[in-house]
Amino acid sequence: MPLTEQHRKMRGRNLALAGVLLGLVALFFLITLARLGGGGS
Repeated sequence: MPLTEQHRKMRGRNLALAGVLLGLVALFFLITLARLGGGGS
């Protein structure tokens, strides 16, 4: 297996992981804002 193929797969997995982490952080941030703002509705 060529090194470039390995790097491409690794980078794709890293990007996916980073996307998931960013999504979770944004979710927690929005939940915290909603709680602090008292906009539970």
